[in-house]
Formats: sequence, structure tokens, C-alpha cells
Amino acid sequence: MAPWFPSAKSRRTPGEPLTESIRVLADADTPALRALIARDPVSNIFMDAQLDAIGGAGPASSGSFVLGRFDGGLLISACWVGANLVPIQMTGEDAAEFARVLVPMGRHYASIFGPSAAVLGLWQGLGEGTQRAFDVREHQPLMVLDAAPQVAPNKALRISHEGEFELLLPACAAMFEEELGYSPLAAGGSYYRSRVRSLMRQGHSMVDIRDGEIRFKAELGTVSARATQIQGVWMNPKYRGQGSAAAYMSAVAGYALSLAPVTSLYVNDYNAPALATYKKVGFEVVGEFATVLF
Repeated sequence: MAPWFPSAKSRRTPGEPLTESIRVLADADTPALRALIARDPVSNIFMDAQLDAIGGAGPASSGSFVLGRFDGGLLISACWVGANLVPIQMTGEDAAEFARVLVPMGRHYASIFGPSAAVLGLWQGLGEGTQRAFDVREHQPLMVLDAAPQVAPNKALRISHEGEFELLLPACAAMFEEELGYSPLAAGGSYYRSRVRSLMRQGHSMVDIRDGEIRFKAELGTVSARATQIQGVWMNPKYRGQGSAAAYMSAVAGYALSLAPVTSLYVNDYNAPALATYKKVGFEVVGEFATVLF
């Protein structure tokens, strides 16, 4: 997932109808979109945070916009269209309808992510277009924690500060490369660097640094008033297998819960050690995400 990649600049008109049931949302649709998000603030956290950032449901200056599907005048599902595609309260039937609208636009995306049925439904329809995926992760358990962690936290974990950027960036890039198979800095990485700096400025980057070496780091990749989402979890390979991951994650979760009443994360289903660590801390599986990477 790469939400820092620039969006395509094609402009859409607020309220523009695309089919009988789907149109581009306008700022007047903001209350309806907020109500839709509120049905599942954990799964919809990306859109919740984006809405807070841009201020309304209408097209953003970046070229990003939100499509809405209506039934009898009521907003029943939506889709964020920007650098990424992100479904909001979307059924499989909704996904097929949105895909039929999206294919002719000819846009390219960094990823599609969100609840698995919606993501895979979108991808099935978008597969008819020109963009090809390099990885499809169909099963990513969505886990939440809304109570005190069940493991004592590692008190060495703290918020990073901007003066540590040059030390932190290689660790962030290493995590990214382990996860996706390529370096975000290979072509210069200006947008990735900006993303890391932004998280640090917001106080959403956590580290344990000792003797000039990062032992562990994680970020709150998305934050809203109702939820947070933990991303970018990385343990220095020198310290893996020593049983320290749960205490670090407990510290991350504790900080996240000081910002919102629930924190979440999603993880590849084949990552058994991570799943075991998160469950030990107290996270519970509540659903399934999927990610399509381009």
C-alpha cells in the first residue's frame, strides 16, 4: 500500500452522474458519507481520516474524488479514487457496478485495499482494464484492540523526532522492501520520504533507538477520532526471535489507544509469528482485508 503516491490529476465534477446509481460525490454529500463511514469506523478508517483532512466529500485539489452509489436517494456505498482505490461499505454487487465505471476512466493505481469481498470484487472488474497486478493478497486478517494490552509494554519505545529522520528512513525502507519486494527509494523516493517525515511530524512514528541503532519501529499509518491503524511494524533482524515483539506491540497499542478508543491492524495470513504476537497482546480477529498491489 502506498498512499503517499501522487494521484492522477484528471478532474471530476462534483455531483457528476456516471450511471443511474453512481455519481461523483459533492461537499453536500459529506453528512451522508460520514454516516456511511460510521457503520464501521475500523474498516473505513482510511476514508474517515481522508475526510477529516480534505474537509468534505467533494473532489480534492489533488485530483482524488469519491464515487457514491445510491438507492432511492440514499448513499449505500462509496469508493475513494486517488492513488489507491478504497471501498467503503461496498458489497460484491456494488463492487461490480463501481468497476464498470472505473475501467473506462483509464486511471492507474498503487493499490486496492480494504474488506476482502469488496477489494476482490473491484479487482475482478478492473482486470478487464490495462493495469496488471504484481501481487494479490486475498486473506489478511483484520485485528482490533479496544482494551488495555495483555502484555506489559516495553517502556523504551517512544515517539521519534525529526532529527532522527536519516536514521529512521533506512529502517522504514527495509520494512517496505521486506513486505513488497522492492525498495521505495530505488527511484529517489521523494514521495516516500515525504510520507515518513509527515508521520514523524504528526507524532505517529514510534521507535526504540539505542547506541545509534534502531531496534524496533512502527507507525500509526492512519488516525481518526474513532480509530487508529498500526502499520510499518519492523524489528531489526539482529533482535528477532528473542521474545521482545509482544512488549513492543503492547507499547504501540497503548499509545494508539490514548488517541482513539480502538486500534487495528491487518496482517498477511501466512505470517504466523506476527499473528501469534498480536493475539498475545490482546488483538482479536474481526474481519478480513485484501490488498491488490500494482
